[in-house]
Formats: sequence, C-alpha cells, structure tokens
Amino acid sequence: MALRHAVLAALLDGECSGYQLAKAFDVGMANFWHALPQQLYSELAKLEREGLVSGREVVQETRPNKRMFTLTPAGLTELRRFAAAPSKPSFVRDDLMVKVVAADSVGAAELIGQLEERAAIAAAKIELFDKLLGKMRGDLGEADFLARGAQVGPYLTCMRGREFERGNRDWCNRVASVLRAREGADVRR
Repeated sequence: MALRHAVLAALLDGECSGYQLAKAFDVGMANFWHALPQQLYSELAKLEREGLVSGREVVQETRPNKRMFTLTPAGLTELRRFAAAPSKPSFVRDDLMVKVVAADSVGAAELIGQLEERAAIAAAKIELFDKLLGKMRGDLGEADFLARGAQVGPYLTCMRGREFERGNRDWCNRVASVLRAREGADVRR
C-alpha cells in the first residue's frame, strides 16, 4: 500500500485541509499507517496533479490562506481499484523485538525497562481507542453499531488498532516477566 491510498481513504469523509488530514492520521490512521505532516502535504500535491483529489484555496483574513481537498471521481476509482487488488500479508518490523532476540547476550535489566515502557504506551493507546470507539458508537452498543451504524470502516480499523495494542501490552508484560524471573534463576547458557 502506498501513502496515496491512505490519503484517498481519509478523504472519503469529505473535504479537509492538509492540517485536518494530519490530525485525522494522528487519530484514525495512526494504528496502521504513519505519515509525517510534510509527507501528507507532498502527497496531496501529487494527488492533485494526478487529478485524484481537487484542491481549492480558502482565503482567511487573520490567518494564512489554506487549501481544502476533496476526493475526485478518479480518486474514488483509484481507491476502488486498490481495494479490489489482493492484499499483501502484513509483517512486523520492530527494533524492540530485535533487542529481545539478543536478550540472552545483552542483559535483561535495560530491556525490561524498555518493555515496561512500551507496555505503558500501549495501555495509553488502548484507552484512547476505547474513547474514540465510544465516540463513534454514540448511544449504540458495539453489536448494534456494527450491525447498523454509519461508517463502520473507521470503527473496524480502530477495533484492530485496539487489539494490536492489547497484544503489544500483553506481550511486553509477559516478556518482561520472563526476563525478570530468569535474572535470578540458574539459567544454562
């Protein structure tokens, strides 16, 4: 997947500025696609040149002018083409896992601290996902929202983000516990 498809998908909700798009990435897309604001601005300009999004200038009196972007019919066609293509399997690329591979040779104390920190970060993200999911659901319970709520796609990706972070938290806590227990044990090397 290219950044272009994530940007096109984010514009399905309607017109937004580059700043609003960056905020949307921070909240809704960050669990599966990371992009810096400057990458988003560059991608929006490229998509506009290709006719996949259209931009318009909004004059503001007290602030600099801004550009607002919308998905074009060609952009929607490209997003549909992308959605119909087979997906590649995902993979994990994580420096902390490389450190855990080397745990027997590098010592566990510092690694345990990093694992605990990562678990705490994951716990905070879980809390944010829970709040975001509640906001999306409104007064509906999750089963009702999934059955008949509006815009289920963003909700489903947030559910996946929450499960991903739960997995991270649980794995980090377990590995830290194992390494802590092995520190005092007579482990054959």
